[in-house]
Amino acid sequence: MSVNEPVVNEPTSLVMPRRRVIGAYLEEARSECLRYMRAPGFMLPIMLFPGMFYLLFGVFMAKSEGADAARYLLASYGVFGVMSPGLFGFGVSLALERDGGLLTFKRALPMPPGAYLLGKMLMAMAAAAVVILLLLVMALTLGHVTLNLAQAGALLLTGMLGVLPFCALGMFVGTLIKGQGAPGMLQLIYLPMSFMSGLWMPLPLLPKFLQQIAPVWPSYHLDRLALAAVGLDQQPLLPHVLVLIGFAAGFLLLAARRLRRNG
Repeated sequence: MSVNEPVVNEPTSLVMPRRRVIGAYLEEARSECLRYMRAPGFMLPIMLFPGMFYLLFGVFMAKSEGADAARYLLASYGVFGVMSPGLFGFGVSLALERDGGLLTFKRALPMPPGAYLLGKMLMAMAAAAVVILLLLVMALTLGHVTLNLAQAGALLLTGMLGVLPFCALGMFVGTLIKGQGAPGMLQLIYLPMSFMSGLWMPLPLLPKFLQQIAPVWPSYHLDRLALAAVGLDQQPLLPHVLVLIGFAAGFLLLAARRLRRNG
């Protein structure tokens, strides 16, 4: 560089706001994590119930079914587990916070509008990671499931990213239902969807009609990805990924529209 060439520095007025925006996102994510950690009565059932379910049906009752059955149940119950933080951790809390006026208060604060939702999404991803890690520990120790490090990592990543479509669905339901009615409505979505997607038992054992409509549910597509992660599904994965992205984007847009209109 020439001695006479001027040195162009980024204006301080641009650097500082950028730092403040990033700081606002990080602070909101931290506050969401602290808030849920201080309310274990809400989050512990969401994270521990799938583990108890898997321990009963995926470990104790599946010991004689062979190695493939054990890995199949690990993937399926893993999907069943990560659906819960997205639907309940996102949907119920959003409905309650709408009722309590917290969203109105948040809008009055000098913070990026997406920081609130990003904080909740990161908390749901963390909860999904805990669910998958808990199931992996039980599968590798009590269930004697054989997985290599890459398969375990792929299942963990699938669970952490796979929770996002259910965050979008939970968010949409949270904009429709009052706080007291949100848990019951989400249960009516969560449990039938899990059953009809083949998470509780393999799809070939379900009635033909349910087998035909299974691809309608996002949990079916996430289950295909989880099965591929543990080495049990060799079909192309891109169609399932695209369906999940479309599902998440669609419900996110619907929920955002309702929040803008109704708060």
